[in-house]
Amino acid sequence: MMTTTQGSVLVVDDNPENRDMLSRRLARRGYTVAVAEDGQQALTMTEAQHFDLVLLDIMMPGISGLEVLKILRQRYSVADLPVIMATAKDQSSDIVEALQLGANDYVTKPLDFPVVLARVQTQLSLKRAMQEVRRLAEQLELRNRFIRETFGRYLTDEVVASLLDSPEGLQLGGEKRKVTMVMADLRGFTSLSERLAPEQVLTMINRYLGTMAKVIMEYEGTIDEFIGDAIFVIFGAPIPRKGDAEWAVACAVAMQLAMASVNEQNRQEGLPEVEMGIGVHTGEVVVGNIGSQKRMKYGVVGSHVNLTSRIQSYTTGGQILISEPTRKEVGSILSIGKEIEIKAKGFEQPIPLSEVRGISGGHNLFLPEPEDALVPLPQEIPLRYTVVEGDHLSGEMFAGSFVKLSAKGAEARLEHPVAPLSNLNMHLIDSNGEEIPGALYGKVVGKLPEGSAGFSVRFTSMSPQIETFLHSLLGQCTGGSAA
Repeated sequence: MMTTTQGSVLVVDDNPENRDMLSRRLARRGYTVAVAEDGQQALTMTEAQHFDLVLLDIMMPGISGLEVLKILRQRYSVADLPVIMATAKDQSSDIVEALQLGANDYVTKPLDFPVVLARVQTQLSLKRAMQEVRRLAEQLELRNRFIRETFGRYLTDEVVASLLDSPEGLQLGGEKRKVTMVMADLRGFTSLSERLAPEQVLTMINRYLGTMAKVIMEYEGTIDEFIGDAIFVIFGAPIPRKGDAEWAVACAVAMQLAMASVNEQNRQEGLPEVEMGIGVHTGEVVVGNIGSQKRMKYGVVGSHVNLTSRIQSYTTGGQILISEPTRKEVGSILSIGKEIEIKAKGFEQPIPLSEVRGISGGHNLFLPEPEDALVPLPQEIPLRYTVVEGDHLSGEMFAGSFVKLSAKGAEARLEHPVAPLSNLNMHLIDSNGEEIPGALYGKVVGKLPEGSAGFSVRFTSMSPQIETFLHSLLGQCTGGSAA
């Protein structure tokens, strides 16, 4: 039995059966329900007591629902009192007029109660969210003013308080400081977004960024920038604290773990799953307010920013790579996987990197072991490939083939050897010698020992046609057990 109410609802309908059905079923779900049999009674009741939402019939004798809505909107905003209109299916003009007058939503008759309940829940959730935003705006007026007038960026309370307390907080300028930087980016999201409807793209990107922002704020990182589907985060500026590198790595692990929730929601809505790679680096940069008097942001500048981005670019989906300075800062509480060296553009010496599998020391966060076993193919899959250099293809096309396959990668025989961590653009050939539409992108994650085909490739993006082809092939190889 419920002990708290979900909200108070006024049901206005001249049909007693509708009033009875709605009031009983809403009450059983924890709502406090009152009923009115006509528009005048509804107006009298809304003046006398508070309601969280009104479910209002349009066609009523005397004062119509539309006339009641006009009066209600003179008294209450759409945020203060949500109104859901009920109308017959063939009365589209009433729906348009109601929405123009300020209705929050509508349902059609005959009433489908699950639909009515879903609309009620949505509008009450939006109302509670607006009330929370209003409460935060009143309590955090200084922070909101600072963000609006100076940065327009999502910063922690600690950052805002520090800068507001400083007389020079709104002045241009900066200082050198050692910070730890985190760069996260979705793998293959650009090509994926080209195949989705705009609203699906926004749903996915906002869900991802919202989830990651919540994690970052929990670990007291400063979100310097959202760059499309990439996130750049600073630990150690403007407030340095002991163990910034440790908190940055712990945050990175927590972000990877949070991707499970993001993908679970995507699956529930029939959207594709996505993967994220994260690079972490510690170094000295210039921090401060960057821009002009009309538009400023708090940010960092220096070669170490570029190196952080380079490190991230070498990651595969689900992976975290950290630099040697970060590894030394954090110490023995790290759980390390493989170690590699990269030759980053703009840096003369090779850069050693370590793959993070987890972090203890009170955080106790560990990534699950990858489950992506390669299965031998009865026949090799021919392919043509070219190396991706930066944002461009090298132009020269080579032949190769897949000899083993999994849902996320392959063991490949490549005609022209490529350096580890190279990105490949691949085109697959089916058993009829026809090229499968679309492209398959992958990263060469290692050279395999003697006796194997040669290279291990981790997929980063693929066309729907190639995805279908590989899924079918895996199903045949595993007896229909491909995920």
